Amino acid sequence: MSEDTRSGLYAELAAVGPYGVRPGHALITMVEPRPGHEYAYNRWYEDDHYYAGAMAMPWMFAGRRWVATRDLQLLRYPEKSAVARPVTAGCYISTYWITEGRYDDHMRWTVGINKRLNRDGRVHRARTHVFTAFQDHVATVYRDGAAGPRDYHALDHPYAGLVVEVIDAESPERRAELLEWLRSRELPKRLAGKGDAVSPAAMVTVFRPTPLPLDRMTYVKQVEGVDTRLTLLWFLEQDPRDGWEEHFAGLDAGELGRIELVAPFIPTVPGTDRYVDELR
Repeated sequence: MSEDTRSGLYAELAAVGPYGVRPGHALITMVEPRPGHEYAYNRWYEDDHYYAGAMAMPWMFAGRRWVATRDLQLLRYPEKSAVARPVTAGCYISTYWITEGRYDDHMRWTVGINKRLNRDGRVHRARTHVFTAFQDHVATVYRDGAAGPRDYHALDHPYAGLVVEVIDAESPERRAELLEWLRSRELPKRLAGKGDAVSPAAMVTVFRPTPLPLDRMTYVKQVEGVDTRLTLLWFLEQDPRDGWEEHFAGLDAGELGRIELVAPFIPTVPGTDRYVDELR
């Protein structure tokens, strides 16, 4: 294909289709570097893959990377998790927003570029995908109503912590009921806090997973719980260790589902190896 033809295709593609700012979809990927490879993994991801394997792609408009030091890993529950085995696995998580209505376009590109990166030897092998899924946005609940950052700001705003909560509904038929209970009752109550103790979370975004394409890279396993699972991202204005017992130690899904993971993280410091020596 000639350069002129390629340039023309870019112009045509930009002129059609959705181009709003809503985070209609997300990539949430929790990964465990193999013991002894923590520094190499961190440098590969921050220096190359975060950009070449994510942010440089069309329609992926925001991203942020988070880390769980050993003390944060030890706060996770339940002990027997359907997501992380053991529950402490997955010390890094990356979150990315994808423009609403552009999931299929982005997916075609990401499959193609990851095949190219793999072929060119730009994939770090000494890692395990613990929880990697593209997900559709289904709700955002705010603590302060119309005040403060919106969900499309969440990965750029300097939040001090993230809590990832994964819930499985009792059945596919009950997931809609679980979502409505969370959106209208449980999450507003949690965000309001207890007594004078306002929640440290400014918002919660809720997603449901979508299956990965059949031509995905072989080292990424197919998504589990596509019909039953919800993923909640709590964006915190303080370190998750502050007030953990009061605000996050007792999350539950009532009679509608099962908590499969509650895991706190703090943001990485891009371009550094900060926290790498605190993972084990």
